This record gives sequence, structure tokens and C-alpha cells, in this order.
Amino acid sequence: MSERETVEVDVVVIGSGAAGLSAALTAAVEGGSVALLEKSSMIGGTTAVSGGLVWIPNNHRMPEIGVVDSVPEAIAYIERNADGRGDPALIALYVEKAPAMMQYLETHAPMRFDPVPGYPDYQPELPGGVAGGRAIEGPLFDTHTIGAWAPKLRRSPLFGRSPMRVREATEWGAFSRPMQLPFKEIGARAKAGFVCRGAALCGHLFKGCLDRGVAVHLETPAEDLVVEGGRVVGVACRDVEGTRTFRARRGVVLASGGFEWNAELVRRFLGGQLTHPASTPQNEGDGLLMAMSVGAHLRNMTEAWWSPSVELPNERYDGAPLYRSEFAIRTLPHSILVNRRGQRFVDEALNYNDLMKGFFGFDPVAMERPNLPAWVIVDSQFLAKYLFLDTPPGRAVPDYVPRADTLEELATKLGIDAAGLAATVARFNDFARAGVDEDFHRGRGAYDVFYGDPAHGPNPCLGTLETGPYFALEIKPGSLGTKGGPETDAHGRVVRARGGVIEGLYAAGNVAGSLAGAGYPGPGITIGAALLFGHRASMHALGRTESSPS
Repeated sequence: MSERETVEVDVVVIGSGAAGLSAALTAAVEGGSVALLEKSSMIGGTTAVSGGLVWIPNNHRMPEIGVVDSVPEAIAYIERNADGRGDPALIALYVEKAPAMMQYLETHAPMRFDPVPGYPDYQPELPGGVAGGRAIEGPLFDTHTIGAWAPKLRRSPLFGRSPMRVREATEWGAFSRPMQLPFKEIGARAKAGFVCRGAALCGHLFKGCLDRGVAVHLETPAEDLVVEGGRVVGVACRDVEGTRTFRARRGVVLASGGFEWNAELVRRFLGGQLTHPASTPQNEGDGLLMAMSVGAHLRNMTEAWWSPSVELPNERYDGAPLYRSEFAIRTLPHSILVNRRGQRFVDEALNYNDLMKGFFGFDPVAMERPNLPAWVIVDSQFLAKYLFLDTPPGRAVPDYVPRADTLEELATKLGIDAAGLAATVARFNDFARAGVDEDFHRGRGAYDVFYGDPAHGPNPCLGTLETGPYFALEIKPGSLGTKGGPETDAHGRVVRARGGVIEGLYAAGNVAGSLAGAGYPGPGITIGAALLFGHRASMHALGRTESSPS
């Protein structure tokens, strides 16, 4: 490849998800020149394929739905959720500063965020947790407003063609009443060019960037940081035409996502347990490796935003296998999750991050993880009422889904202990009839109930398995991204392994070490932290004071 001319701007941003777009928009609003570099051919990164919620405690929209919050309660909740592995200073900063940052984005994107009233924190029964109001979402996005860039805005491969907001999906009963959705309205939105959730959030932020002259470079992977006199002053990239250096007068912001698609990094830091990531396949740890190369201190490297995944035959996305996060099947009545001994081992309706921790338990005597592999099993009662993958109620399930007329036959097919499964289902059925799960308390907490069937009693999450045929899906260890990366300070500056900061280098989003430690406090903490620290990175790089909404 040939060496090409050097581009010089105030701020170079690497990555176009929530963190990168927040950094780029902020820098442009504050008067800086910006180069936004994106490895793939699409804008939006992992954020664009996500649910798009933003989890902001004590946000300015909570009073509209009558929810009272406080800074001390939110801080205590996140710290408890983090299991001692969060950064107390950054947790406090997040709670105190994120609300004003959201108002800043509302003003300059522009867009209005609204609360999702019934969406609870992920452990709402912990001290400081709430049953709704901290999760907010932006509006749908009209892709026509970005002109020729519209085809370059990434969409979710699963719900990208069904534009409805999260609040709408919950109020319409997308999981428990899938055939009662307003399909005509949803179809009209799609035909008119509207997108939803993470793609919509990225669309609004991206339009704000375009309106302010941010230079966008797709298919431009960043490879090496340029360091002069101990300061990061730019980044060397390559694209289809050759190599190019982007110099940054004020700072380089790493916002390139996690390392979940890099098998070697997963093996080194996560023990190889993560096998089915549900994010975009460009997340190969580029930013992590660049930060390590200049002496960054690392934190939280053994954690991910865990999520159970399902792999269907021949499904692909962006040239890689498509792994689906599984949120609802395991939560609705007439389903159960078991290991190869036929035993339950966790509350199936638990939030996806904490649910996955039950899969990784280790038996030191047998030298194995007894809950890998594991399967979710449903009976024909489930199929008569609920959506099963892409199969509407009452329709034939695809042939690739394992099935059998009896639980014993299904266990034999899957390699599950048949006697163990029979005993587990018998006990579970007693719980379902009584409405109380005495083993794992499924359906007791607010989050469990959120994904349950409100029309089913006595417990919206519990239903018997007694009507064949029975069907199974293997649940794979997945994640929405990784949590580990360079340690950052209150301004998003990357910290050196031997103390101090690496001048000129910032990090935000999943490329950076998460403030949440082992926890996942609520829907959209990932995006909220990405937006805040992308914003703060550019504010600091340009020498600006604290942001205000105007």
C-alpha cells in the first residue's frame, strides 16, 4: 500500500457507536474539527444493534412518570451491583454528571429522551434499586434525513425491520401477545424509512455530527497510535487506497468496542468461556491492543456484559455467524432451563448478565463446568401461545429444532440424564401450579415479571411442562460486549500502568474498563457510560468546562 497525505484535526475519534458519536458530536459542538474513523462499512457499531436504552439514574424525565430518585441511592445500588469491582469515583461521577450530559445531547442532536416506566433495574430489589424510570429512550429515526448516508446506518439483523420503541414493545406485549401487535402501523413505519432502538439513537447522533461537518471515514481501521514526546498525537490507519495518518492536535478518543470477537484475547482474559458474542464482528480488541502498546493500565478484564445466546443454522451477519441473545423464551410460562444432569441451576427469568454467571460454576472434583452445556426446554403449551424464535404461535417449528413426544425421548436425543430431567420437571410443575418457585424464586422479582405473561396465573413466569411434543434450544455462552480495557479517569483519559495519564489519549465505551465491575445495574448502563465518557473526553480535550444543556 502507498503512503498518503496526513490529515490533521483537533480530535480523532476511533469508532462510531454511542461513545464515538457522542465524542464526535461534542467536539464539533464545542468548535473542534473532527475525524470519525470507522473500521467497518457501516455506522453505529454495537450500539446500533442493541435495544438502544440509556440507563440514567435521577434523570430529568423521571418526575414525569412520578418516580423519585436520589444520587445517594443510585450510587449505593451500583456499588452493590458491581460486587466490589467497580470504581467508586467513576460510579459517583456517572450518577452525578450523566443527567446533564443527556440534556446536552437532547439539545444538540437534537432529540427528546422519554422514560420507559415499567422497565425495572436489573436487580431492583437491592437497596437503591427502582422498578422503572431510570431507563430512557430516544425517538424513532427517519433515515431520509441523512440522505445518501441512510444505507450506511447499521440496523439490528433481528428487529431492524420492525420499528417500534421499547416502551411500545412492552405496552403492546411483543413477547406475551405477539400476534396482537399493530403490524400495519409497524410496516408503514418501516416502509417510510424509520428505524428504532440502537439504530435510531445512532441515527440522531450521527445526523448531529453530519450537520456540524464531522469528517466520516468508513472502512478505515486504526492500527497504531502515533506517539511523540510521550504524548499521543495521532493514529495510523489503512483503507482501500493505502495507509494514512490522522493527527490530532487535542486528542485521540478510543471508542472502538470490546474484544469479544478476538478468540485469543477471550482465551487470555476470559478463560475462553465466551464463545457466542451477540455484537458486531468488528469488535476484535483493536483499541485495547493500541492502548496496551503505549503502556495503559488495564481494569476489569475478566468480565463481559454476559448474555445467553442461541445459534441457528446458517444465520450470518457482516460475514460472521449471527448469535441471537435470548431474552424471553426462558422467562415465559411453560419453559425450563436445565443442564446435562437434567437439573435447574438458576432462576431462568433473571437478567441476562447475572443469569449467565450460573453457567460458569466449576466442579473441582469432576474438573468440569456442570452447567455447560445447557438447554431451554418448552412444551406445546408454550408454542400455542408465544413466539418461539421466529415462529408465531400455532405454527410449525423449524425442523432443526430438537423435539420429541416425551421428555425421556428428548433427554436421550440431547444427552441429558432422563431420570434427572423427569424429576426436575415434576418438581417444577408443582411450583407452577402453586405459583411459587421454591428453588430459585422465578417470577418473584420485578425484572422477572417484566418479561413474563401478565395474563397467566398464578405466576406470570411459571407454567407446567406436560403437553408433548417437547422442544429444546441449546443456550450458548454469549455477551453483548466485553467490559475490560484501559483504565480511565474522570475525563476519560487513559491511565498509565505506572501511574499518571497518557497525554492525548482517551477511551470510552466497551473499549475502556467498565465502572460497573461485575454488575449490570440496568438496561442501557453500557450506552449511558459510553455517551458520558465520550462526551467528557472531547470536553476535556478541547479545554471546556462542565457541560450544560444549552
